[in-house]
Amino acid sequence: MLFKEEDLLPLSAIQHLLFCERQCAFNLIEQIWSESLLTAQGRAEHRKVDSGIVESRADLRILRGLALRSQLLGLSGKADVVELRTPEPGARGTFLPGIAGEWVLFPIEYKHGRPKNNFCDQAQLCAQAICLEEMLGATINSGALFYQAIRRRQPVEFGLELRKLTENAAARLHELYHLGITPPAVNDKRCKNCSIKHLCLPDRTDGRHSASKYIQASIRPEA
Repeated sequence: MLFKEEDLLPLSAIQHLLFCERQCAFNLIEQIWSESLLTAQGRAEHRKVDSGIVESRADLRILRGLALRSQLLGLSGKADVVELRTPEPGARGTFLPGIAGEWVLFPIEYKHGRPKNNFCDQAQLCAQAICLEEMLGATINSGALFYQAIRRRQPVEFGLELRKLTENAAARLHELYHLGITPPAVNDKRCKNCSIKHLCLPDRTDGRHSASKYIQASIRPEA
């Protein structure tokens, strides 16, 4: 199935979906988002990578803010950075429009904070790689996540398991969007620094504090 242009959803929502489906639905379905200190710092850190500035060196070119789309995944967005590297001796690269020679594409996503305990960031980067492969007929085996808190790159291999996770996440994203229903809160440690915690109210909407239970408790006959 190929998605139409008007049906493409934000690529960045893959990360939100795998981190927390309720957070994703607030943003994608209800169009609700709230700025926090952490999100403001993240935006400030992205100013350079969103600039579109191109750097060229002898064996490396750096592209910033490259527009991405995939009709297979039904996603569109931007890559923070895509490095174009000279292939290793004997290896083949990809021919790119307007750029002489063959190149190996290496996408890099910049993240505020530290590496997470799940694969939400890796899946977002993998979705970028799949977009690039579809757009340019390339094969992309790896990329990297750069976390500002530790100031170094974390390598990411685009293996079969990560690709399947990314494809399933894209399918679930479209399902969630078309259902139009915001999932209930989970109320766990992910909520601590969430910018929409005051709107989500996870301690009240996690299913343990329902209106029916409150009413039943209020009208319970005295012993």
